Amino acid sequence: MQDQLKIALIQSDLIWENLKQNFENFSEKIDRISEDVDLIILPEMFTTGFTMNAKDVAETMDGETVKWMKSKALSINAAIVGSFVVLEANNYYNRLLFVEPSGTIRYYDKRHTFTLVGEDKIYTAGAKKLIVDYKGWKICPLICYDLRFPVWARNTENYDVLLYVANWPKPRIPAWDALLKARAIENMSYCIGVNRVGVDGINSEYSGHSAAYDVLGNLITSIEPEKEQTQIAILERRHIEAYRNKLKFLDDRDLFTLK
Repeated sequence: MQDQLKIALIQSDLIWENLKQNFENFSEKIDRISEDVDLIILPEMFTTGFTMNAKDVAETMDGETVKWMKSKALSINAAIVGSFVVLEANNYYNRLLFVEPSGTIRYYDKRHTFTLVGEDKIYTAGAKKLIVDYKGWKICPLICYDLRFPVWARNTENYDVLLYVANWPKPRIPAWDALLKARAIENMSYCIGVNRVGVDGINSEYSGHSAAYDVLGNLITSIEPEKEQTQIAILERRHIEAYRNKLKFLDDRDLFTLK
């Protein structure tokens, strides 16, 4: 069990529906990280951008993205998180992978598909929450639109870190900022969001605002909007324990069952 967890947030532009160029882009950014880290977070659909052309870009779990993530995780000795488009049993999924250096893979399928642009018509929604135990830290990874649904993220598992990978558009970025902070406060966990920048293939604009918050909702990163940037956040176990022991808000949480 580690007392600290060092996480690299990579805020980047994405090349529309181009696996090779996105692999090259993120390989270069990862290779430039100058210190040892435990976990690297990439945006949602980091190989393609937020595309509804699933049939043109979908891969299997034996495809190039899985191979690339496993290779990079091994080469840098750090876990990597990001989502991509998967075809499985004739269904398309917006699937997040948590890939460890050992090659161990865990995945989460986006629960809340974005109806505003018809994601629900293309992609099958996931039904299972994922809690990853990594280096003694319990991590709950979610995807973009999931951020708007606090019941799904509710910390009933005593996780330590809640994280979101995203393609969250610029016009609604105030909601992104507010909700990331709220999820940290209400769940008494670190909350991290990694969003893309740039303009995608359907002219949607993204401004980043990638960030990490502590259990009190304090911002602990300083990533600039609109720019490609990598920043490392250091998470402290003693910070979580001190405030959960002092404030004990999670002891009063509601009990419920999701259907």
